Amino acid sequence: MSPSRSDKPARAVAPWVRTRLRTAPWAALSLALLVLVTAYLAAALPRAMDAYETEGLRHDIRTAAPRNSVLELTAEAPVLERSQSEREAGLAPAALLRQRDQVLTLVPEPLRVDPRQTVHGVRTVTRVKGLDPWLPRPDGISPEFTLASPSDPAGHSTLRQGRPAAGNARHPEAVVSAKTAEALHLKPGSVVHVPGRVSAEPIAVTITGIVEPRDPEGAYWAVEPVMRTPALAVLVGDEVKYYWQASLLLSPESAPALLATLGDPEVFFRFMPEADHLTTHDTDRLAAVLDSAAGGPDLVRMRRVIGPTGTLTTDLDTIIGSYRSMRDAINPVVAVAVFGVGAVAAVVLAMTGGLFTARRDSELALIRSRGASLTGIGLRLLGETSAVAVPAAALALGLAVATVRGPDGGSGTIPLAPSLLATVAVALIAMLVLPLRAVVVHRTPRLHGGRDDLLTARPSRRRTVLELTVLVLTVGAVASLRLRGTADAGDHLVSAAPVLVGLIAAMLLVRIYPLPLRWATRPARRLRGAVGPLALARAGRSSSTGTLPLLALVLALTTAAFGGSVLAGVADARDRAALLATGADARVGGSAEWTPLPAGLTEKVRGTAGVRDLAPVQVEYGVTMPSVEGTTALPMTAPLVGVEPDSYTRLAKRTGFGPFPAGLLASTGRGGPESVGDTDRVLPAIASPAVAERFGGKPLEIVSAAGVFRVKVVAVRSATPALSDADFLLVNAADLTHRVSTALLVTGTPDGAALRAAVAASSRPGDFAVTTRSEERSTYVDSPLQSGAEGIYLGAIGAGAGYALVAVLLSLMQSAPERTKLLARLRTMGLTRKQGRRLLGLEALPQAVLAAIGGTLVGWATVPLLAPGIDLFRLALATAPGLAPLDSAPLRADPWSLVLPALGVVLLTGLAAAGQAWWAGRRGSIKELRAGDAR
Repeated sequence: MSPSRSDKPARAVAPWVRTRLRTAPWAALSLALLVLVTAYLAAALPRAMDAYETEGLRHDIRTAAPRNSVLELTAEAPVLERSQSEREAGLAPAALLRQRDQVLTLVPEPLRVDPRQTVHGVRTVTRVKGLDPWLPRPDGISPEFTLASPSDPAGHSTLRQGRPAAGNARHPEAVVSAKTAEALHLKPGSVVHVPGRVSAEPIAVTITGIVEPRDPEGAYWAVEPVMRTPALAVLVGDEVKYYWQASLLLSPESAPALLATLGDPEVFFRFMPEADHLTTHDTDRLAAVLDSAAGGPDLVRMRRVIGPTGTLTTDLDTIIGSYRSMRDAINPVVAVAVFGVGAVAAVVLAMTGGLFTARRDSELALIRSRGASLTGIGLRLLGETSAVAVPAAALALGLAVATVRGPDGGSGTIPLAPSLLATVAVALIAMLVLPLRAVVVHRTPRLHGGRDDLLTARPSRRRTVLELTVLVLTVGAVASLRLRGTADAGDHLVSAAPVLVGLIAAMLLVRIYPLPLRWATRPARRLRGAVGPLALARAGRSSSTGTLPLLALVLALTTAAFGGSVLAGVADARDRAALLATGADARVGGSAEWTPLPAGLTEKVRGTAGVRDLAPVQVEYGVTMPSVEGTTALPMTAPLVGVEPDSYTRLAKRTGFGPFPAGLLASTGRGGPESVGDTDRVLPAIASPAVAERFGGKPLEIVSAAGVFRVKVVAVRSATPALSDADFLLVNAADLTHRVSTALLVTGTPDGAALRAAVAASSRPGDFAVTTRSEERSTYVDSPLQSGAEGIYLGAIGAGAGYALVAVLLSLMQSAPERTKLLARLRTMGLTRKQGRRLLGLEALPQAVLAAIGGTLVGWATVPLLAPGIDLFRLALATAPGLAPLDSAPLRADPWSLVLPALGVVLLTGLAAAGQAWWAGRRGSIKELRAGDAR
């Protein structure tokens, strides 16, 4: 008996998600691609910031001078209460090596030291005099020696003459560096006598060899430079006298001999920190560890090994503090760019959800009218978006981890949590926009929707409350930023101030958008042809939900304008600081003060390729400035600058540093040697404000190496190219009694190597230095923190431009079916293809033009509005405030960053609309006009 029809198994229904993805693969692929790119950027951003911050920390430690980064642990030599044998045993090489190994085990994490650069030994704290009469005495003063016995001398030096030092406490032996031997007239076999502590008999130190440092800049030699290079010290009294300071390097076996000297011997252990394992997250722990080692529990543990007088000194904490201050100053500025591009990305994701909702509006309305619940519709749509967004976000996270790695090439040093949270946020936005928007739109069943035009739409009360809330937050953020700046790196509301300003501007543009359309519609009606009035009417009939593209474009343009202004402000600050430090495009000056330029050098420099102009100057430092108050005024000195008025005026005008008419420094005609004794002549001068205040507008006498004459201040300037100092006195060089040029200020594009070759051909090596503005400018960018932050800004501007492009395309895609149908209908009424293209292009332009104008105005207004609270000094210059020619680096509006993105938006919208019209014109009109065709 055959089974009945009712006994047959029910046919399985295909799952909703799989069916939807198979019927609309291109939409799913587009969403997946957008989520992939956005999630990758979101995941890569914190990793990139972490990477360059870590590299910045390591760079600061690696490039610091060894004497600044070294950790030096010192202790007094064994006390006198012990027997002599016990004291000498405490300084034996084996005993010091055992103490060093024990101290190394006590170094706390994350502090690590390089064992290859660890040095220990004994040295004298007080220098001892050399008693031998044959030692050189420049001004009759005996040389002073530091006696030191560093460990492993053979491993850090190369023997040039003689033999290595051996010796013992009774017969100490030492080696000296080649420079010390040359300066102090030492050779193998020389005996240097120094005073003894106990008896009147001096201690004899035998020089057995001359060595050459293998790594002069390494910690072994650079921490105490006198070990390799003797120095002429100055003794200031009734007259200045010079004497030699040098170092004798005793063998480790001779270290106990230091106990018998007057040099107060001490034990030292020098450790060079390693930086390859450190990350930016270790800075707080590292600072705490250094505090503990310098005066806390870790120092107590070290004293148990080396003695109760142990002390640890280092400037590594200063290096860490400088790094933290630079990072804390740069991060809030970078956060502004991050918030900007993040807001644009969020709006574009919301636009994508709006596009999908609009495309499926009829479908969802039909399902809702047939009894589907909001929960069911929301869960089904959530399943669709989750099936696309979750794999795309996971793939983006994997790509970010694989491609954005730490400074050491690995990814283990970068925390995964920030990237994971950013990826989850992008995935959640992509997943929830479509379901939430569909649930809101289809709260009640409907068969047909009413008109939802920009011209007729009325904002709801909830929207008004939301806009007022955003306005209050914006005012608070802007006021906070202007009052206290970006000092608080954790105040994200302050960093979001430009975005909030752009958001308020976009809301305002949305509200006033119908007004210009109404104004333009009336005169357009009188035009011949229907394309213009129809395009304006179509622009006004667009959906009020189409304001998201306007919001995205305004935010993108504001971000681009602000980011471009930041980069322009950084570049301007570096250019100005380099120009202040150099005074011109290049500077030729003596290595020491008052070094006259040799004959013929000026003409050789003038003939160098790239030199357009030359301004010779004569600078004399430390000239006593008289005062109208006489002797009751506080003493003051300032540089006296003699210039050629014509060439110097051109330079001052070109640089913008205190320009003045050349006639102000007109020559008196009585300069040169003939003016000696002529105290009646009065030289016109230009002075800084402080110097001008001392003169008080009266002629006063100047006594200088350039001559004795009276000076009257005829103009005041706050800056001058020849000097970066605050105070100066500028006179005509032709009026000086002793005319000698000491520097050349070069204008043009000179090559540094060519200038140095010209200077070297006319002077002795080392007498003159050549500084170019480009070389000086490069010194202000020496930290990965700066270059990394600038890279983030460039990336933010590029990402914002990309999202603006996506916003334009999404806006056109959302209305593409309706536009295509309109064009097909108008074609049947006689509209030509050319007119159709013009219609679609003109219809899309009003919103793009409004966004361009609004974005430009908002960007232009945002910069001066927020400039008082943003200082680009640490981002622009590598030095700390007070150590650079500039005091601040203010933010300023960059015209190119304002205009070019706006023009690009308009051009891009026009091209996209023309492309859509061209594609729609190629398709036939029959399909678009068929009744009942599903859309």
